[in-house]
Amino acid sequence: MDQVQFPILSFIVFSPLVGAALCLLCKKGETARMTALLTSIVNLAFCLLIPLKFDPLSAAFQFQEKKEWIASLGISYHLGIDGISYLLVLLTSIITLVCVLSSWNYIQKKLKEYYMFMLLLEVGMLGVFLSMDLFLFYIFWEAMLIPMYFLIGIWGGERRVYAAVKFFIYTMVGSVLMLVAILALFFIHKEVAGFASFDIMDVMKIVLPAKVQIWMFAAFALAFAIKVPMFPFHTWLPDAHVEAPTAGSVILAGVLLKMGTYGFLRFTMPLFPYAARYFSPLICTLAVIGIIYGALVAMVQVDVKKLVAYSSVSHLGFVMLGLFALNMQGIEGGMIQMINHGFSTGALFLIVGMLYERRHTRLISEFGGLAKVMPVLFTFFLITTLSSIGLPGLNGFVGEFLILVGSWQNNIYLTMLAATGVILAAIYMLWMFQRMMFGEVKNPKNKNLKDLSLREIIVLLPMMLFIFWIGIYSQPFMRPMDATVENFIKNFNVKYKATVELPEGSTGLILDESDLELSEE
Repeated sequence: MDQVQFPILSFIVFSPLVGAALCLLCKKGETARMTALLTSIVNLAFCLLIPLKFDPLSAAFQFQEKKEWIASLGISYHLGIDGISYLLVLLTSIITLVCVLSSWNYIQKKLKEYYMFMLLLEVGMLGVFLSMDLFLFYIFWEAMLIPMYFLIGIWGGERRVYAAVKFFIYTMVGSVLMLVAILALFFIHKEVAGFASFDIMDVMKIVLPAKVQIWMFAAFALAFAIKVPMFPFHTWLPDAHVEAPTAGSVILAGVLLKMGTYGFLRFTMPLFPYAARYFSPLICTLAVIGIIYGALVAMVQVDVKKLVAYSSVSHLGFVMLGLFALNMQGIEGGMIQMINHGFSTGALFLIVGMLYERRHTRLISEFGGLAKVMPVLFTFFLITTLSSIGLPGLNGFVGEFLILVGSWQNNIYLTMLAATGVILAAIYMLWMFQRMMFGEVKNPKNKNLKDLSLREIIVLLPMMLFIFWIGIYSQPFMRPMDATVENFIKNFNVKYKATVELPEGSTGLILDESDLELSEE
């Protein structure tokens, strides 16, 4: 393991916690707002140090920090980063900074509490992506619920309390079952290995019987499927998106939904490879249903924010289809599409929020002809719309192309059905864009709308940068995940084979280090 002189991962995770405490201590809301901005900038600056020393050729966890926490139960404070979590950590830090900036003039009540919850949410998200101990992961997973609940419930729309409670209950139901599975995994490991441990590096070496894997997979998968959200566990999402404040919608779409897909990739699939392959046809089928269903429901929405919310159901269906193709192209396509969705859909929610602050309505019929009135917003909206429908040269195309290539090798017929989602996306996005941006300005309330301010342009520019960068030159984003994904597939196949060969009646098997490449650099 690397001897890290400075605990950079701990600093990245907990610096927002310090910022949250400072926000609460501030006497004025404006001071808390500036504190949150500075904290987000510092956090992003430290996140940007990771690429400078991150070795893209290594599949191992890097920058590891490990300390015993509750030794008698095998619980440790263990952080690490690899090609799977690398981009998600950077995305989280960027999106949080964008959300702080986007809230600058829009949030006018309880500023101290608002920015405190925003930074606490960042702590939970970063902790989820960097935890290498199942117990620690679960703490961060649950901790993330509380600030998001308050962000929706206090600063949301008219039905904010209903949406917040629904979000909380849905996530909690899945989380409880996942906790039961984590405990079961802990006791099985203790029985097979002879010592207690929640550490991923230890637990990953266990090969469980096929029937046990199926039950454990189901418990983990339910928690992550709700968070994705997969069809038919998606019903909490439109309410949460529509009622959340603009920054809440951005961070929900940009980062929180990725915690579900990340959970599948980090825990469910490598821990239970037999079950993952067993359930792959079902999950891919549900993913395709989600792609088409989300697109069709988005098509008939009269509320532009709800349209974007249902588009997330469709886009995350593509991610799940790629991950469960169980090959290099599909998994990498799914991973890059997580990042793409964060920037594209996050930008869409920002633009919708900017329009709402001017008109206080999200009905598509209330707009029209905005291209003449707000040319700068029109430009940003056009780029983001084309990105969302996967236009070549923009980021959405890279992810969808790789996913379809990977899925084709897995199931041709499902891939053909999934491809119709690309066509449907073009229909509902362009139709919405046409109704809002083109034609005559028939509503007098739209004639004197102010175009984007300098602050709003600064908020959107980073999103546009990544939309073009990933679309034109995706190698810097793909390269860090190559070694990790290749190693993931190798270990997956080794454990799958060991499961099939496991003697009937056995409780489990510990694989040797030489079988699984789990080196702790």
